[in-house]
Amino acid sequence: MGLLSLAIWTPIFFGIVLLAFGKDEHAISVRWLALIGAVVGFLVTLPLYGGFELGTSAMQFVEKMPWIDRFNIHYHIGLDGLSFWFVLLTAFITVVVVIAGWEVITERVNQYMGAFLILSGLMIGVFSALDGMLFYVFFEATLIPMYLIIGIWGGPNKIYAAFKFFLYTLLGSLLMLVALIYLYITSGGSFDLQTWQQLPLAAQPQTLLFFAFFAAFAVKVPMWPVHTWLPDVHVEAPTGGSAVLAAIMLKLGAYGFLRFSMPILPDATREWAWLMIALSLIAVIYVGLVAMVQQDMKKLVAYSSVAHMGFVTLGFFIFNDLGIAGGIVQMIAHGFVSGAMFLCIGVLYDRVHSREISSYGGVVNTMPKFAAFAMLFAMANCGLPGTAGFVGEWMVILAAIQVNFWLGVASATALIFGAAYTLWMVKRVYLGPVVNDDVKKLTDINSREFLMLSLLAIAVLVMGIYPKPFTDVIDTSVADLIKQVALSKLPQ
Repeated sequence: MGLLSLAIWTPIFFGIVLLAFGKDEHAISVRWLALIGAVVGFLVTLPLYGGFELGTSAMQFVEKMPWIDRFNIHYHIGLDGLSFWFVLLTAFITVVVVIAGWEVITERVNQYMGAFLILSGLMIGVFSALDGMLFYVFFEATLIPMYLIIGIWGGPNKIYAAFKFFLYTLLGSLLMLVALIYLYITSGGSFDLQTWQQLPLAAQPQTLLFFAFFAAFAVKVPMWPVHTWLPDVHVEAPTGGSAVLAAIMLKLGAYGFLRFSMPILPDATREWAWLMIALSLIAVIYVGLVAMVQQDMKKLVAYSSVAHMGFVTLGFFIFNDLGIAGGIVQMIAHGFVSGAMFLCIGVLYDRVHSREISSYGGVVNTMPKFAAFAMLFAMANCGLPGTAGFVGEWMVILAAIQVNFWLGVASATALIFGAAYTLWMVKRVYLGPVVNDDVKKLTDINSREFLMLSLLAIAVLVMGIYPKPFTDVIDTSVADLIKQVALSKLPQ
């Protein structure tokens, strides 16, 4: 078993152990075992960074062995610059989420923690898979633990939200399965992604395949107009579920565009880039305006996520080195920042049991330490220079201006709207005098919450101040992807 397999299967193993042996009467032991599993799962990803070779777009840490011989399906995994950081991000966020649920979850603790650990391993599997069917299995399997997390530990309308999440994402993925089978037949019986990248596909099949993949990935991102499931799910999901959904699961769809649509279907990708750019700009501008009128903090941050992910897809489809690299950096930054925003809302909800902005006011007076963290994450959500939120957005805006000045201007409006809805929420929740008895009774964050928010604050600041390690890993693979998109696959 190689390093990458360890990264996938270590959290899954700990998750299965928790499901099998954990009981609520041993909740303390269950929590410690979950934390050990999450930390070990993160530690086994660190040697990947030490062993990652810069300056090459070749797959690294590759493992390949037969899985289903009859259909030539392999357990084939590996990493390149496009996928590397998402493995570490997934393992890191899992540690934070286990700490976040430490005291909050009191029933079925083993199932809650086990579901997150198994979900962590499955998501790393999605980012690592180099076999089309293996990717599909991991991609679909991530739905199951998240469905249970929402459906069991969610809010009053949790069943509705869980079904909506499952049906939206499953229906889109069925079209992707059809596309995978078509590519399998066309390639003479191979599910290997690198083989698919060499296929000389005609214009019509490319377009049909492009929209089949679009159905799966756009729902997952989620792009406008198939984003409507996200606010409902975020409102009902427990805090840890919202954090993982925003920080990692939305990235699965955007990553799918990078790994499937762009390199395998370059002609269709170029032909329909205008549509992707238009939908991305609608997400950035219109959904940003929708976020401004939200009264529920979770809904506001959920719509904010749609707008920020619009930046990602915009960066991808302007076919510019800086734009694609900026989109990937934005995905990583959004993982830290949106996860932190949802965890901050969770800290308040645990004390007041309300997500309505009107239930708060003057929180800084009773929770000064917490308010400092919340302000940092809010600034990062606005895209303030020196925070992780700035780097990717700036790269994408710069790339958009290089392509078309007005495209750059339109994308830059996101910074204005982002500042408007984020600061409006901060003003009403954290600043001003205390006017509410619930806020008067609030106590500041404890050591567990301080640790959880400190880990994310360090990540947000390090990435904002020194993003070079992130871009160094990405650059060569992005340059190679641009070459792939430029090559026509139409039969001569």
